[in-house]
Amino acid sequence: MKRLSILGSTGSIGKQTLDVVRSNKDKFEVRAISAHSNVDLLLKQILEFKPGYVCVFDEDACIRLKEMIPDDIDVEVLGGMDGLKAISTLDDIDILLTAVVGMIGLVPTVSAIEKGIDIALANKETLVTAGKLVTELAKEKGVKILPVDSEHSAIFQALQGERYENIEKVILTASGGPFRGMKKEELVDVTKKEALKHPNWSMGDKITIDSSTLMNKGLEVIEAKWLFDVDYDQIDVVVHPQSIIHSMVQFKDSSIIAQLGCPDMRLPIQYALGYPDRIENTGLGRVNFSDVATLTFEKPDTEVFPCLSLAYECLKRGGTYCAALNSANEILVGKFLEDKIGFYDIPYYIEKVLENHMSIENPTVDDILEIDRWSREFVENLLAE
Repeated sequence: MKRLSILGSTGSIGKQTLDVVRSNKDKFEVRAISAHSNVDLLLKQILEFKPGYVCVFDEDACIRLKEMIPDDIDVEVLGGMDGLKAISTLDDIDILLTAVVGMIGLVPTVSAIEKGIDIALANKETLVTAGKLVTELAKEKGVKILPVDSEHSAIFQALQGERYENIEKVILTASGGPFRGMKKEELVDVTKKEALKHPNWSMGDKITIDSSTLMNKGLEVIEAKWLFDVDYDQIDVVVHPQSIIHSMVQFKDSSIIAQLGCPDMRLPIQYALGYPDRIENTGLGRVNFSDVATLTFEKPDTEVFPCLSLAYECLKRGGTYCAALNSANEILVGKFLEDKIGFYDIPYYIEKVLENHMSIENPTVDDILEIDRWSREFVENLLAE
């Protein structure tokens, strides 16, 4: 029985994680959960899973939740960043699943690693902004970082029984998002409604927009560098519209191992939580190759989708460029979802941030948080002008 703490239990990954727990009640126990402000759903989760601890990041929502919980429910309610750190470092948890979106995930994840707690990682920002710091700390503390993203989970699975020094390259697959095959002039005036229509995956709004710009793939390239100890020029991206091959590893002897499956996030979530065991789950779909018939591959169009090139460039430059890229993208996606900027304003303003960024070679967590603040403020000032 593995005891879990889940950061972001009301989001897309968090809800699917709890679905995995429902299917494996004899294998997992939920000790703590958290949400930003969705206390209505959080209360339902408390009543069903009966965690000992819960955290609500938003202060007002935290007060509201305390008033909503029935008197006969024994749960400690915490709030803010201190609350997230507290439920990430509990003495009686075996694994922390970080499913929050954004920089909010960095500090509690680092706190858990310092405590020696294994991480099931779905929060991209942790490795994108602080990959060197986090992976070095994990090695020092003997902590496993288990990838939850379907692409990184596929690579992780393909590497079981293999030595990382035999990797020639890792090949990340991309669905191509809702705008695959379109020309630049066709995308100038696209709306958030169109961008949110992902053809294969069910994800949160922010990640879905990142998928439409291919920034999501760029962030995954950065994560792959730190997860699998490879250089930027050992990471390829290929568009695979069917989303059946989730990623591949090519070895020095030219052999390629791929991981395949239906596009269902519950599979990589379950693999990370159950590792090193594979858990039977009849509720997950099976690939029928007679129905699939054809698997196709295309080169990504970085002229139409420049965010992917920007991510590669930041990884090549090193230092804190990836942190600046991430924060700028995060706030710009938010502006796009609020209908305040256009689709191509996202890469345009990211480039402006990178042109003005003063990189730090070996940043601390505080340095990264300061860069996050600067990057957001810089974007806000550009937009105001």
